[in-house]
Amino acid sequence: MIASARRVTAIAATVTALLVLAASAVAQQTPAGPRTPLVMEGKKTLFQRVLTRPEARPFDKPGGSAGAVLPPMSVLYVYARQTTAGTEWLEVGGGTDGRTIGWLQAPDTVPWRQTLTLAFTNPAGRERTLFFRERDKLQAVLEATDRSAQAKKLRDAIVAGGNLPPDFPVISIEPGTHIDITKQFYLLPILEAAEAYLSNNIKVRMLRVASLTLKKEGDDPLKPKVRQNLYDSLKNFKLGVVFVVDTTTSMQPYLDRARDAAKRFYEQIERAGLKASYGLVAFRSSTAKTPGLEYLTKVFVQPKDAPDGATFFAKLKELKATTVSSHAFTEDSIAGLKAAIDEIDWSGFDGRIVVLITDAGPLQSNDPTSSTGLDVNRIRELAEIKKIHLMAIHLRTAAGKSDHATAQSQYTALAEGQNLPHALYYPIEAGSVAEFGKNMESIAEGATQLMRMFATGQIQQQQQPKPPSASRLQRDFELIGHAMALAYLGSQNQTQAPSMFQAWATDRDIDTPTSTALEVRVLLTKNQLSDLQQTIKRVIEAGKRGQLSPAGFFDELRSAAAAMSRDPSRIGRRGSEKLGELGLMGEYLDDLPYRSKLMGIDQATWSAWSIAEQQALLNELEAKARLYERFHNDTALWVQLGGPGGNPGDAVYPIPLDALP
Repeated sequence: MIASARRVTAIAATVTALLVLAASAVAQQTPAGPRTPLVMEGKKTLFQRVLTRPEARPFDKPGGSAGAVLPPMSVLYVYARQTTAGTEWLEVGGGTDGRTIGWLQAPDTVPWRQTLTLAFTNPAGRERTLFFRERDKLQAVLEATDRSAQAKKLRDAIVAGGNLPPDFPVISIEPGTHIDITKQFYLLPILEAAEAYLSNNIKVRMLRVASLTLKKEGDDPLKPKVRQNLYDSLKNFKLGVVFVVDTTTSMQPYLDRARDAAKRFYEQIERAGLKASYGLVAFRSSTAKTPGLEYLTKVFVQPKDAPDGATFFAKLKELKATTVSSHAFTEDSIAGLKAAIDEIDWSGFDGRIVVLITDAGPLQSNDPTSSTGLDVNRIRELAEIKKIHLMAIHLRTAAGKSDHATAQSQYTALAEGQNLPHALYYPIEAGSVAEFGKNMESIAEGATQLMRMFATGQIQQQQQPKPPSASRLQRDFELIGHAMALAYLGSQNQTQAPSMFQAWATDRDIDTPTSTALEVRVLLTKNQLSDLQQTIKRVIEAGKRGQLSPAGFFDELRSAAAAMSRDPSRIGRRGSEKLGELGLMGEYLDDLPYRSKLMGIDQATWSAWSIAEQQALLNELEAKARLYERFHNDTALWVQLGGPGGNPGDAVYPIPLDALP
């Protein structure tokens, strides 16, 4: 038995030795695995990436033969770095699979540590953003007790022209009119971030950014061309105002009063020799729940079809309140707004205003009778993308007393315009028909005055104090009128972002730090947005079915949000939902200058929330998932960086951070 055991042991040892030799031979014959990109300094799994500048060309080797020009803003991974003849070269590839396309000169690229980028807000109501050569110079201005005076001195020196001193601290300035990123595409990727404290102890961010446009521009950004007669082009400005009106049972007195007011302001506009076009959309609630309501939404008047009062009133003859009660006091006002955004032909209008008139709050996004599944924040984002300003007139009638607080909160959020001093929300106490009539007349007066100012090219004087007799609605019309004028002038002048520089700026207006100068966007391709939508849907559905533990559910959601900000190509990839378990969450979140709402919540906070609080976040995420589908399908939003003929799935758009998880 002992001998037998020894023989077995010897045979086993021989077999093991043979297996080792065979494995060694296979290993020698098997080629090495694919190369991986370089890792960011201080990171373990985050790869180095760059964006290409205009006219960047790959070379077969450093200093070798050049290939075809790459599309501007191409996102590439860095596989190697080398310095030749004093120039740094980067070996790059389109993915992480080890395949490379050649070598780029480092000056033809911009580091891309995360997908966060910045976009200028409309400059109405704030000063132009200054870009500083050095962080210390910007910080000194921000922390000075006379920061507004110092910033004004720098702007005045630039506007005055002439030769600026060599040590002038500013290297670029924001254009004076608004840049429409959907027409003049640009990126301001964030390269570095720091904080500063103003003299009143308000914290602001300082950001080192690069300016990246689709075309090379040779103009000196400190000497922007200014057309002296720029405001003359406002004479051709076309304004469209669309009323979105609740036509449920309680609204008939207001519809009658609105007709009277509409007649007056059409007469007023026509007497002044001005042109403005008005449209009307009516809404009710679910016809599936209450068939007798006849319609959910109905476009009664397209503004392009009503160039004069007579035409407008002829189309209003059928407008009347229903005699059938809805299933609930709240109505589907979001559906009415969506119809105004999607079904109105806005193509001929430079200024776009939608006025909501209702006595009831909106259906919530998770209400089974909601036709859109969108909430007020999502519908506001859709309106902003189409450059539509939203106003809300809320009739606070006695019948809706229990709904007043909720409706006010919802409509205030709906009508919060960017950098406006207040929401464009107008409550009518007790639902007074007389007070409602005054508001309608104020809208008429505001629109008339706006068009009169445009016709005379006097909009630049809009910041002059208004007489006490002017209503808040009239003053608000001038606020949004100034914003519309700057957007229009920027479009007419094809205003572009200053190009080819790296500099420091603050995301807030130096003079009024409560105003946002640069808003955060996340650059995503159509494919990445689709992956994000599917990931969010899958996680929510799994959580609802109880297939995920509360901890696992939250971890998957947060992982998707983190991957989106760092490297969207990881969204939807197997294993990306395990960032937390792998200990990588901190690596993905570290050094991010901005975080979305979901990334600002930790596991402890999530676990401590009540079921109602958690459900509120889930409802918001579901509404966002529906919004992504609308973004994805709106061809007007997407930019093909490679020009015509590129893969549609690779088209990009800088999605607002607030619209993402």
